[in-house]
Amino acid sequence: RDKVVILGDGNAKAVYVNEEDIGTFTIKALDDPRTLNKTLYLRLAANTLSFNEVVRLWEKKIDKTLEKVYVPEEQVLTLISETPFPGNIGIAIGHSIFVKGDQTNFEIGPDGVEASQLYPDVKYTTVDDYLSKFV
Repeated sequence: RDKVVILGDGNAKAVYVNEEDIGTFTIKALDDPRTLNKTLYLRLAANTLSFNEVVRLWEKKIDKTLEKVYVPEEQVLTLISETPFPGNIGIAIGHSIFVKGDQTNFEIGPDGVEASQLYPDVKYTTVDDYLSKFV
C-alpha cells in the first residue's frame, strides 16, 4: 500500500474512461449522422493523463507520498517474452498503453471524431472523481 509499480517512465499519456460513460457516449453516437462511417474516439481531456499524474492525484487524496518503482521498457519487454501465453497478454497491453502511449500518440484523422467534442453536454466521470470513491 505504500508503493506503486510504474511501467516505463510513467510519462506516456493514457485515456481512462468509466464503463457507464462509454455507454452514454455510445448511445448518443448511435443516431448521430456526424458519426456515420467514422471511428468514435473517447479522448476525454480531464481523463487523458500519464500514470505519474494519476499517482500524484492519488497521493494528494491520501496525503501521502508513495514509493515509486519504475520498470524500464527493456525489462517490460523481457517479461513479456519470458511469460507464457496467455499470461503475457496483460503485460503486453500495459506496455502498449503505459510505455508506448498507443492510446494517444496519434492525431485523430478525418475518419474519426472525438466524443467529448461532439457531446460537450455529457458530464463524464473524471479520474479525480473516480479515485475519490476509494479514499
